[in-house]
Amino acid sequence: MANTAFVPTSIPRMRWWRILPPCMLAYVMSFLNRLSFGFAMAGGMNQELGMTATVAGLAAGVFSFGYLLLQFSGGDYAVKHSAKIAVTWISLAWGVIAIATGFCTNPTEMLVARFFLGVAEGALWPAVFVLISDWFPSEELARANALFTMGATLAQAINGPLSGWLVADYGWREMFFIEGALSLATIPIWLALVSDRPAQAKWLSSAERDYLVTKIHAEQEALSKKAAGKKVSYAELFKDINLWRLVAIYFCFQIGVTSYVYWLPTIMSQLTKAGIAATGWLTAVPYITSALGLYLFAHWSDGTGNRRLFVALPAIGAAVCLFLSVQIKEMIWVSYAFLALSGLFYGSHNGVFWSIPPALFPREVAGGARGIINGMGNLGGFIGPTMVGWFITTFGSSDRGIYGMAIAWLLACVFVYTLPKALSKLEPKHPTHTAATTRAAE
Repeated sequence: MANTAFVPTSIPRMRWWRILPPCMLAYVMSFLNRLSFGFAMAGGMNQELGMTATVAGLAAGVFSFGYLLLQFSGGDYAVKHSAKIAVTWISLAWGVIAIATGFCTNPTEMLVARFFLGVAEGALWPAVFVLISDWFPSEELARANALFTMGATLAQAINGPLSGWLVADYGWREMFFIEGALSLATIPIWLALVSDRPAQAKWLSSAERDYLVTKIHAEQEALSKKAAGKKVSYAELFKDINLWRLVAIYFCFQIGVTSYVYWLPTIMSQLTKAGIAATGWLTAVPYITSALGLYLFAHWSDGTGNRRLFVALPAIGAAVCLFLSVQIKEMIWVSYAFLALSGLFYGSHNGVFWSIPPALFPREVAGGARGIINGMGNLGGFIGPTMVGWFITTFGSSDRGIYGMAIAWLLACVFVYTLPKALSKLEPKHPTHTAATTRAAE
């Protein structure tokens, strides 16, 4: 059995409590603002604004086009300047735009609002991953990434009861107003708690600071030596086939994931015939199981050093559960059980997947690489919801849309195994720490 006790017990672990919670909080608020659209669709917005299911799916998906615009620049800015500053400004922007969404009076205004919400949120993902990679060594990275992305899971679990209650008791417009204001209220917390790098953190103990600076510097040195003789530039990055493999994998994942997120309230409502408030509670269950999946797959990947397997397995699990939920939908609560179980898998690739770019690309371009992968991959987030909306409009049922999600996840699994075989056998390391080596990298 692999030993997962990577960090010496003498090294404090304050970074886990100081850096990750505000990162998770920022992600929770961004996800609440984008996810609440699904409850607005199910809670009367479509009828009030005169939107068909196809147009509503388009409005859900157009977010992804806006999301693409700041991916590269967000990651690059975080590497060269400050992830903390980047997240502060984009949190302000998406909070204001979320509030403005509640004032929309027709489909065109809603499409514009959704597009600009995507623009505002686009830099968060690559910027925070740069921050995390500057705080957590490689043998901790999948778990740290998983805890950050667990913010999405928490948002999804909270979103059902919260948005369902707000829409039922106040209305879909008031839901946007309240959730946008909550985003703005979290900015002071982010500013007070986060530091860009260990060397800047006055609250960090000297033992933890020295360990992190030395360890992460050594990892970057090793990656630089591996790339010796190769040009480190974005021009060269765009020629790297592994970048485009990762884009293809994430594109397929996002077709499934984004469709699942936006259409789950509608799918649940059609299946169970429950009201909007009850549907909110029913949709929370898959997202609660998702938190467990995120932790388990990241833990197993860090423990075994196998990245490919633990990205592929969640894709297979999600596809199988969704397929079975349709096949037995006459048995309503058994079908619901498979939908709930699909939550264990649907987003559990994230922690492991986002530990792969730093293993393949030097730090100078890794931030931009994450932005390119996330931005271009998220175009699948336009294809998926639009596809499901078209199926519902055309056939009066979400069954074919659910099959489409399952196929996308299976394609992601196939593409995973085009990545370098070395990602299946990374060796967990057991670092040592001595005072003599701590200051050499500072």
